[in-house]
Amino acid sequence: MGTGTDTTESDDRLTLDAGGAPTVGVEEEYLLLDPDSGLPLPHVDAVQEAAGLHPAVDRGELQNELLQAQVEVATPVCRDLAEVGGHLLRLRHALAAAAETAGCRLAACGTAPYAPSTPPAIVDAPRYRSIRQNMSRLADEALINGMHVHVAVPDPQTGVEVLNRLRPWLPVLIALSANSPLWYGSDTGYASWRTVVFSRWPIGGIPPYFADAEDYERRIDHLLEARLIRDRGQLYWQARLSAKFPTVELRAMDVQLRADEAVMLAGLVRALVVTAMREAAAGRPLPERTPESLDGAGWHAARYGMDGTLHDPATGLSRPAGELVASMLAGLVPVMDELGDTRAVVPLVDRLLEEGNGAARQRRHLAEHGRSGLIAMIAAESAAA
Repeated sequence: MGTGTDTTESDDRLTLDAGGAPTVGVEEEYLLLDPDSGLPLPHVDAVQEAAGLHPAVDRGELQNELLQAQVEVATPVCRDLAEVGGHLLRLRHALAAAAETAGCRLAACGTAPYAPSTPPAIVDAPRYRSIRQNMSRLADEALINGMHVHVAVPDPQTGVEVLNRLRPWLPVLIALSANSPLWYGSDTGYASWRTVVFSRWPIGGIPPYFADAEDYERRIDHLLEARLIRDRGQLYWQARLSAKFPTVELRAMDVQLRADEAVMLAGLVRALVVTAMREAAAGRPLPERTPESLDGAGWHAARYGMDGTLHDPATGLSRPAGELVASMLAGLVPVMDELGDTRAVVPLVDRLLEEGNGAARQRRHLAEHGRSGLIAMIAAESAAA
C-alpha cells in the first residue's frame, strides 16, 4: 500500500535523459497467498531469502511492506518502457519461484480476496510497529497492494505544477487500473476497493492544489510540526513529490494482474507528466475543478471502474468511460510517439477496453471457476510473460 518512504532502487538519479525524455521507475506490491485457500500467508522472510539467492535479483530490489503477507519490488531507473517491462517480468518470475519454494503463491491483486478473521502479522521493524500502534484497526485492514510510478521532473516547482495538472486525471487512472473487487471473501460491488480502504488513511486521497513549490513545502512542514505525520513517507496522497528522488510519484493505481498492464500504465503516466510539463511551460490555464468534484469523481471511478461513465478532467461532467479513454489516448499519442511508447501502450489499452480491467476479469473468473480457480488465475497471470 506504500506505508514507507520511497523505495525505487538504485543510486542513479531519475532524471531527464539526453533527449529530454523523463526516466521512469515502478514499484509493485504483491500478496503471498495459500495456494488452496487463498488466505494470506506471513512468508515474506522466506520468499525474500529465496528470491535473494537468484543471480538475476539484487536484494535492494526487494522491499518489505507493512504486513508479513506482502512483498514489494522496485525497478531500477528505466529510460524506456521495454526496460520497465523487462525488470518487472524478471522480478515477478523470481518472486513467483521463491513463493513456490516457500509454499505460497505470488498474487498481484489490489486486495486480499480472502482473509483470516484475526489481524495479519506485521513486519517486525520499528517503523511498522509504530504504524500499527498509531493506525490501529486501519493497519489490521491493510491487505491492499498498489503500484507506484515515478517520473522525473527537472525541479520541485515543475513537479508541483505537474501535480496540480494531474489531479483531474487520477480518477481515470483509478478506473483503468481497478483490480480489487473482492475483500475478505465477498464482492464489494466496487472495482477498486483498495482505493476506498487507502482513502481512510490520514493525508490521503487526491492531493490539494498547491500555489507553488514553497507552498508545498510549507504545508508539509506544518504537518510535521503538528505531528500529524512523522515523516514524508506518511503523505498518502494519490500523487506526491518523492522525498528521495527528483520525481513525481503516482500512487493512485491498483497493482496489475499482468506485468504488461503495469507497463501500459507507466507509459500513460509518463505521457501525462510530459504533457503537464509542456502545458505549464506554455502557461495554459488549469481546469476549474473543485475539491468536492474531484473527490466525487475519484469515488465514482473506484465504484464503477470502466463500467459506465467517468468524469471529464476538463469539465467534471460525466462521459462514457470508453469514449473518455479514447479521447485521452488521442491527446497523448503525439507525446507517446516522441517517447517511443505508443506500441507499448495503445494496443494494451485497446485490449483492456475489450477484455475488461483486472476487477472485471477477477469477477468473471470467480463466477466461472470458483474460489480455487480464481486463486490459480491470479497466480498464473501475476507471473505470466
